[in-house]
Amino acid sequence: RLFGAMVVVAANAGGVWTPIGDVTTTMLWINNQLSTIPTVTELFLPSVVCLVGSLAFLVNQVEEDESLSESILPPPSPLATRGQVVFWMGIASLLSVPIFAELTGLPPYLAMLTGLGAIWTLTDVIHMGEDNEEMKVPAALSKLDTSGILFFLGILMSIGVLDKSGLLKDLAVFLNENLPSQDIIATVIGIASALIDNVPLVAATMGMYDLAEYGTDDKLWQLIALCAGTGGSILVIGSASGVALMGLEKVDFLWYAKKVSVGAAVGYFAGIATYLAQNAILTGALFEGGVTP
Repeated sequence: RLFGAMVVVAANAGGVWTPIGDVTTTMLWINNQLSTIPTVTELFLPSVVCLVGSLAFLVNQVEEDESLSESILPPPSPLATRGQVVFWMGIASLLSVPIFAELTGLPPYLAMLTGLGAIWTLTDVIHMGEDNEEMKVPAALSKLDTSGILFFLGILMSIGVLDKSGLLKDLAVFLNENLPSQDIIATVIGIASALIDNVPLVAATMGMYDLAEYGTDDKLWQLIALCAGTGGSILVIGSASGVALMGLEKVDFLWYAKKVSVGAAVGYFAGIATYLAQNAILTGALFEGGVTP
């Protein structure tokens, strides 16, 4: 179970530094709060520090266990050549999405649809003349998690209503008046993502702060991406990977809070400190007498 918790921390930290790695980073990227190259270059090191800081704390709790060495695993079955072609084509399609969007300036969803079309064509060619429809894209599309898609749609529509009513702007004003800096606001949002799903939190933040005031790749957006992505590791219910761990390994809330939450919090704050120090160095603030808020 502890190794499973480490995987949760690694998955959340690893998804922050690419536009397609985590849903919250993807949301910010699609809405032009973030762009590809600065996101990768400026969030990679804080993500690594977050991961290493958490694992350094958690690894001390690992106990010697001979059960893994004594277990008998079935031999791996080789993947057919055409299966490998489809697999690597899928990986290439995902990796090409940020490149496609960066080079063409077109919306990212067009890149995803282009990749889907390429895989659709490839699988139709490979299985041409066969009666097995299960190996083609339409069969895969029929298994889409429609309820999950509608869940996110409902969240975004609700946030849109709050935005149009002006409540999100009022909340932004309240936070700015009661919290001393944007860094602390982003940190609080990250901690809140351990209790509340990070998708509505980030969607609300996007409505609270105007892109005209905080431009693309502003420190606020990068810090929100980092905090919302990694803050969910602090509690087991704070991320989709944590919820999956609860179902697969029967991990309960109290066990995770006792064994993992402190380590995840250590990595979380270490990642934030690394980002702030890195940003201060890149902007020259560190050499001008201090870190800007």
